Amino acid sequence: MKQKKRRVNVRKITMTAILGAMASVLMFLSFGVPLMPSFIKLDFSELPALIASFALGPISGIVVCLVKNLVNLMFSTTGGVGELSNFILGVCFVAPAGMIYKKMNNRKGALIGSLCGAVSMAVLSAFSNYSIVYPIYMQFMPLETIMGMYQMINPRVETLWQALWVFNVPFTFIKGLLNMIISFAVYKHISPFLKGDKEKYRKK
Repeated sequence: MKQKKRRVNVRKITMTAILGAMASVLMFLSFGVPLMPSFIKLDFSELPALIASFALGPISGIVVCLVKNLVNLMFSTTGGVGELSNFILGVCFVAPAGMIYKKMNNRKGALIGSLCGAVSMAVLSAFSNYSIVYPIYMQFMPLETIMGMYQMINPRVETLWQALWVFNVPFTFIKGLLNMIISFAVYKHISPFLKGDKEKYRKK
């Protein structure tokens, strides 16, 4: 029994590390999106973290979020502020998803968990950006410049708080939904491999 448990733990650590490496690469592959300021980028690095949270448990999902940000920290252009915010928001996404899926181990549980995580991540992004990220960015870039980028798209946005709710919150929520949709498309095919279920994996 102890030997079997040890094998499971080793596999869990290994799979978490692999997913962390994948998330690190995906975080580098960020890109701009239409109707958003140029400094707001989209990436799919939460996808491996969400899959880890479903297949291996919420702790593994959190570890994947930590790994990808530690790797990207070495190449950071934000002094670590962007990575800190990304880690906080990633945890808010994958931890609720994994915990709810653990209680409701079916497609409905994954859906409810992912939606709760996406809402949590989106709402917290407003507070995280307002209180942590943008105050540090403003040491290097005036608020007027930041607001100007938002106002080029929507001139009616007058304050940073308003801009965050008009732009960042919906963007972050949609980002969560996209990661959820892709996860649903691939999870069934790769979960037996991640969990070490050889019989189910052979059937695939």
